[in-house]
Order: sequence, then C-alpha cells, then structure tokens
Amino acid sequence: MAQTKELKRRIRSVENTRKITRTMEMVATSKMKKATDLVRAARPYGQALGDIVRGLNAPGLDEQFPVLRQPESRKRAAILLLTANRGLAGGFNANLIKEARGLLDRLRAEGVETELHVAGKKGISFFRFRGEAMETTRTDIGDTPTNEEAESLIGPLRQAFEEGRVDSVYVVSSEFKSALSTPPQSDELLPITADDGGSSGDRFLLSPAGDQILARLLPAYIRNVVYRALVENAAAEQGARRTAMKAATDNAGDMLESLTRTYNRARQQQITQEIAEIVGGAAALE
Repeated sequence: MAQTKELKRRIRSVENTRKITRTMEMVATSKMKKATDLVRAARPYGQALGDIVRGLNAPGLDEQFPVLRQPESRKRAAILLLTANRGLAGGFNANLIKEARGLLDRLRAEGVETELHVAGKKGISFFRFRGEAMETTRTDIGDTPTNEEAESLIGPLRQAFEEGRVDSVYVVSSEFKSALSTPPQSDELLPITADDGGSSGDRFLLSPAGDQILARLLPAYIRNVVYRALVENAAAEQGARRTAMKAATDNAGDMLESLTRTYNRARQQQITQEIAEIVGGAAALE
C-alpha cells in the first residue's frame, strides 16, 4: 500500500514537472522566433557596414581616428563577455564562460594584462564565485536588445581604447546557427583592421571625403557589432533553452511511462494479495 502511494506521488510530481518544461519550451519557441527575426534583420546591414568600414583605408587615418590605431604590442586587453540572466538553457552559459576563460588564459600566457566586463547574471555569478575581478557588470540587458544598450556596453571600452588605456577589445558571445547549434566565439573588435584591398579611392567613389564618412561610420560600426552580438546571443539563448526544455519534457514522458508500468504492477500485486487473503479467510470459515 505504501509503495503504491509513493509511486502515485512521484507520478504527480513528474506530471507537474512535464507541464512546466512543456510551457517553458513553448515560451522559448515564441521568443526564439522574435529573436531570429532580429538576427536576420541585423546581419545584412552589419555585413555591409563592415565591408565599407574595412574598405575605407587611407594613410594617416589612424592618427585622426584612434579606433584604427594598431598598437605595436598588446599590453592590456578588455574582454566583454555576454551571457544570459537565466539558466535552464543547457550548456549555453557554460560554453560562453569556458570561451571567456580560455581567452583570458591565452592572453595572460602572452603577458597581456586583462580586464573583464560581464553582462548577464550567469557570467557574473560564476566569476564572482571564482574570485575573478570584474571591471563592470550588467544585468539589465533584456531579450530584445537595443542599439542604445549596445552603445552603453561598448562606449566606455571604445573610449578606453581611444585614450590608450587598453590596446585591444574582445567580445565573447554566441553565434546563432540554429536552435541546435549556438557555438561561442571570441572576436577582436578593436582595433579595427582594414582590408588589404587598397585605399578608399580604389574601391569607392566617396562624397564627401572618406575621413568625413568614417567620422560617422566608425562609431556606428562598433555599436552595430555589439548589437549583433547581443541579438545573436538572445536568439542562441532561446534556442538552447527550447532544446533543453524539449529534452526535459521527453525525459519526463519516458519517466512517466516507466513509473506508470511500475505502479500498475504494484497495484496488480496488491489486488492479487487482497483476493488471496479473502479466499483464504473464506476457506478458514468453512
């Protein structure tokens, strides 16, 4: 009797868990659709903007625009890590943290001082637990990032690079390929490296001059790179959560089948025992 009660309790618990994971899967699917729309909208513009900026290359521009300055040596680097504020997304946050730790180790092995900037509660809590110093922390980036949020993240780092306080700026985020493929990546955002395809005059007819165009395009390009990283991260997070919740829902279904079979067998044994006791009692009365 006690065994069947315990099995019924476990079955109810698993059923409730399956309802929660199924709901979370549906929510993640809806959010992923919105996030992937943002990704598709941001990619063509970002790629075109990057081609233009890297193609506008002329002697002396690095003196006018510090973000084009190529340091002779890397002495100090800033790393911007983008993680999620929530868990239950499989290995999404763990993979990003692992990528950031690997980048930190590589730079430090080369003798480069590092400063870590983290956006997302999961990354903050991990590095805080490990005792890793963080220059800045942010937890206010939502599921639908904006250009203003991207500027607030990269603006201080761009200024630090322009003033020579850091020699390079890296961004660690996820690339959204599909709901099943969200690999982490580390990109060096600053300094901006121009293409080797020649100067601006070789590739474009410019009006006004290239330096006037760059004065507007360079900040927009840097901001857009971080914005794209944010929207790709948001889509990757929802894709990873959808995959994790679907797997949890399927596992709960398998567990329910197993528990139900066990419960039915236990109940049959109990009924058989009760019948045998009744028959035995009737025989004793005769």
